[in-house]
Amino acid sequence: MAREQDDMLRRGIGMTSQRTRERLIQRLYEEGLSNAQVLEVIRRTPRHLFVDEALAHRAYEDTALPIGHNQTISQPYMVARMSELLLEAGPLDKVLEIGTGSGYQTAVLSQLVERVFSVERIKVLQDRAKERLVELNLRNVVFRWGDGWEGWPALAPYNGIIVTAVATDVPQALLDQLAPGGRLVIPVGSGEVQQLMLIIREEQGFSRRVLGAVRFVPLLNGPLA
Repeated sequence: MAREQDDMLRRGIGMTSQRTRERLIQRLYEEGLSNAQVLEVIRRTPRHLFVDEALAHRAYEDTALPIGHNQTISQPYMVARMSELLLEAGPLDKVLEIGTGSGYQTAVLSQLVERVFSVERIKVLQDRAKERLVELNLRNVVFRWGDGWEGWPALAPYNGIIVTAVATDVPQALLDQLAPGGRLVIPVGSGEVQQLMLIIREEQGFSRRVLGAVRFVPLLNGPLA
């Protein structure tokens, strides 16, 4: 990473101390996250830039925070966990993200994979996320305003797909857009009963692993200006 970009990624340490960030990384490690590359990206990505200024002092707590429009920025543990699952089988070239939201997960992914294609239904959120990634000089992300249930078929297939909102069922469109050997990380369920799933496209269909209970906002249909 270029020195200029690295300086940008560390911006704001005076407001959000390095010690606070290190405590977060130690907590994630103690909770079982072990991918050194993922943890380093979480450490250096300025999460306080992705939340409202009034909540900046809570940016390095391991908790989800509101970002408006009934959406949240995911807790750092979940961002790191889902990123680890995508990378479990090795480096990825092309990842589809469903739910840009604040852009924090997008920023983390963009430092871990070659290319990120991010779909968001709420235009104002995506516009803000674009500004933040430009500010951080993260240039390997392409955005689309649209319906996450549909994915982004024009640019398929993808080596990895990550969904940052809970679907009642796994969208068939996303399964269709997975490359052979591709990995889909998605929360599935309804109400309080949600499970994080890892789905891998095998030669003879799809393998599925249930990874535990989670809580996400719902994956809704249709773009919203």
